Amino acid sequence: MRNQVHTAGRIMPARPLHPLSDHCDGRRFFNPRNQVNPGWLDVLKWRLTSRPAVWPVRIAIEPQPPPPIPADGQITATWVNQATFLLQSSAGNVLTDPIFGARASPFPWAGPRRVHAPGLALDQLPRIDVVLLSHDHYDHCHLPTLRQLAARHDPMVVTPLGNAALVARAGLRRCIELDWWQSHTLASGLQVAVTPARHWSNRLSGARNGRLWGGFYLQAAGRRVYFAGDTGYDPAMFKAIGREFGPPDLALIPIGAYEPRWFMAAQHCNPAESVLIHRDVGSRLSVAMHWGTFQLTDEPREAPPRDLSAALATAGLSAAQFRTLHPGESVLV
Repeated sequence: MRNQVHTAGRIMPARPLHPLSDHCDGRRFFNPRNQVNPGWLDVLKWRLTSRPAVWPVRIAIEPQPPPPIPADGQITATWVNQATFLLQSSAGNVLTDPIFGARASPFPWAGPRRVHAPGLALDQLPRIDVVLLSHDHYDHCHLPTLRQLAARHDPMVVTPLGNAALVARAGLRRCIELDWWQSHTLASGLQVAVTPARHWSNRLSGARNGRLWGGFYLQAAGRRVYFAGDTGYDPAMFKAIGREFGPPDLALIPIGAYEPRWFMAAQHCNPAESVLIHRDVGSRLSVAMHWGTFQLTDEPREAPPRDLSAALATAGLSAAQFRTLHPGESVLV
């Protein structure tokens, strides 16, 4: 068992809800090293001192060919938007952090509004067998989308600890909760492990950091796919993921929502750090995500791919090794 109790200096709850570990005191989760909990004063400072770039109100996306049908031993990955990917293989169809709504918000009238349509519409999706839900933030866990998926597909959900009750509110009947480093093999042969991420959790319902966050490592059709989730950079963590699970054939890595660094570095990597993640886990091919759909932070919309290109050049890597896709575009590995 990888998780070990690390409780020095923490008051242990009388009745733990979750296993005690280096990232959980029984009720609340935390990052094992250098935990940062920005408060409302930090948020206020950011809002009062920032000068966010002006994003376009709406962008027309280029039509893309339908996702190619993978042969045995292949996986097709299609970037829908934000952190939403459709992963297709002989082990079934997987959707990551699905959001198809107009806003990444608890309210339909306020909050970050999407600037482009999803690369695939809900009606264009094939049968969805599995949903991977990395954490509870509104741009990753969109309950109206999950309700539609429950009604249309009744998928299995795999998610980190503490998220099952939230998933059930969307009408999803089948849910598997996993701790970091734990894995589960589905009947189709798809193996899913939850991996660590440097982040946090909170929404209007539930306690702050009362639900675990993470990424996913999938093995299907003889291929390995790493979905990093929403994360800041931690070299020890990513190198450990690479050692534990082996170099992925495909890594899906966030590149956006990183300015200002004094506030965002603890929770979101910038493109230069995304390139380090690519190297730390030993990815054969990486694809960018978590950029260009919702304005969550201060950088211009086109800054993440531009900064990624510069970071790749500095690292001596080619754009073919770490790609940015158009919404709806696919790669086959």
